[in-house]
Amino acid sequence: MTFMPVQHTNLGGHIVAKVIFVPREGAGEERVAASPETVKRLTAMGFSIVVETGAGTASGILDGDFEAAGARIGSASDAAGADVILKVNRPTSSEIMGYRSGAAVFASMDPYGNEAALAEMARAGITAFAMELMPRITRAQSMDVLSSQANLAGYRAVIDAAHEYGRALPMMMTAAGTVPAAKVFVMGAGVAGLQAIATARRLGAVVSATDVRPAAKEQVASLGAKFIAVEDEEFKAAETAGGYAKQMSEAYQAKQAALVAEHIAKQDIVITTALIPGRPAPRLVTRAMLASMKAGAVAVDLAVERGGNIEGSVKGSVASVEGVKVIGYANVAGRVAASASALYAKNLFAFLETMVSKETKEFAVNPDDELVKATMLTHGGQVVHPNFAEAAASFAASAASVAETTTPAAAAPGRKLARTASPVSGETSPDKPKRTRKKTEAATPDKKEGL
Repeated sequence: MTFMPVQHTNLGGHIVAKVIFVPREGAGEERVAASPETVKRLTAMGFSIVVETGAGTASGILDGDFEAAGARIGSASDAAGADVILKVNRPTSSEIMGYRSGAAVFASMDPYGNEAALAEMARAGITAFAMELMPRITRAQSMDVLSSQANLAGYRAVIDAAHEYGRALPMMMTAAGTVPAAKVFVMGAGVAGLQAIATARRLGAVVSATDVRPAAKEQVASLGAKFIAVEDEEFKAAETAGGYAKQMSEAYQAKQAALVAEHIAKQDIVITTALIPGRPAPRLVTRAMLASMKAGAVAVDLAVERGGNIEGSVKGSVASVEGVKVIGYANVAGRVAASASALYAKNLFAFLETMVSKETKEFAVNPDDELVKATMLTHGGQVVHPNFAEAAASFAASAASVAETTTPAAAAPGRKLARTASPVSGETSPDKPKRTRKKTEAATPDKKEGL
């Protein structure tokens, strides 16, 4: 892959700024991919910003706030003329149909196990960037959407648990007697887990936590919580170079499960946050463990969207499992939409800023940049990310084989490209021919990397 900088489109002697489109997200998503602050900063960098009407309403940002920052309020159809689309979640099939070939799309793409969606974006000619694949290196800290959103998810998990818990969290000494402090156990001391620990401590609970990564022990202790784990030789080596938890052996899992089961029986609230990149969420809490908990106990499963850490948890609801209220809300960060949107928008801005020349204000993608290599999923009609290219190619070949046996020979009308200038460097290609698009099958459940 070779790219060259992309010039701003020149129409009739007038320089036209690169257009960024920010859509309103679909049902169940209250976050938005821009804030008045990032709109103002992107405008200063030479971009023309179009925000779909009502895009920020659920996050407490009115259309007038975006306009005051320099954006134009438009409709979903404005996506067709955009060079860059900023989204919270991966675009749907109908949204993709409205994008021009060559557009750069930045979003949380949920690539693991979603070969159909990746193949569809590739066929559409989209250059897609998965923000959740941003490497956790010093340079990219301000672009780390997993951390920014997991922080809020951990906070909200404690708030949701406190809401469902029928007692006070802090110890209270009154003339009528003493209210004991609630005991909170956090399973998984990643970003979400550490924030859950800190929040529960602020609310006065007695907090303990567990994690298979040795480095987590010191972090847990620094927040005033007790660390619970089987600290054998396998435990000492249970961390990847990227700082994520490794898959543990069955023997270790059995020993850890026994220790955890004994500990859980004494807890009032359990919060689970454990995820491994590219894998289903590990099962940490069984029905038997829940049955051993006190009456009125609460459990929060932050991994419910990826299969769940808690047996019996139900995505999108509060289920009663063995007498325990098991909270399985989806998109927990989105339950703090205003704060989540503000942080996510800054993550996107920080990444876009690396692609804009400070001297010429040209937008260009450098394929040799480590951030681009880590996050770019599709480009030039292909899935280019090495972790997903083979699976997507296999899916596309399978889909094509099925199509040949079931689809009539006559081709459907193609989609006319809205513009010819590409936002990716080196793609100053002439008008492309119309092409036939087929609707892909539904994507499989997400297994993206963890909290």
